[in-house]
Amino acid sequence: MVKPLVLASTSRHRRALLERAGLSFVPCAPRCDEEIAEGTPPAEIVVVLARRKAESLAPEHPDGLIIGSDQVVEIDGRVLGKPGTVEAATAQLVSMSGREHRLLTGLCVHEPSTGRSETGLSVHRMRMWPLDEERLARYVARDLPLDCAGSYRVEAAGVTLFESMEGDDFTAIVGLPLCLLARLLLRFDVTLVDYLG
Repeated sequence: MVKPLVLASTSRHRRALLERAGLSFVPCAPRCDEEIAEGTPPAEIVVVLARRKAESLAPEHPDGLIIGSDQVVEIDGRVLGKPGTVEAATAQLVSMSGREHRLLTGLCVHEPSTGRSETGLSVHRMRMWPLDEERLARYVARDLPLDCAGSYRVEAAGVTLFESMEGDDFTAIVGLPLCLLARLLLRFDVTLVDYLG
């Protein structure tokens, strides 16, 4: 009998990835502090926050395997998170127009019964077309990517913003790297196939 799979996320995009794959899981909102010390490297930020999210649900799901994920965009050493407003989203996109940035996705699988956590990182290099502010504002009005790191949804019209995307797992760009998840679950002697509904 495999342990229940728990997704520590309120993101509809992460839920949709697991649902489209036909996986059985329980979505729950994580309860953790997301403050990170200034100067923390972006790759460390996403892994630490993914772990905090997963481990925050351990008391509620002592017999489960809990997935936590976090994502940021890094450009010129700056971290771009969720914009929150139309103006901030447009400004983020303008700062990335015609340039390459890194999309970092941290992942954690936590097993409360043993206290064990396995973590990983997925990195994609994303190059945007050189688009002016008017075009980028039109995109933002269309997709309203206010809850997305970097202010785009590649699973929707955001794909039109990109000249290239380099990485090993397209699902990571949406927010939950399923190939990496499969590798982490193997460390607990289970596979994604074990969770097919």
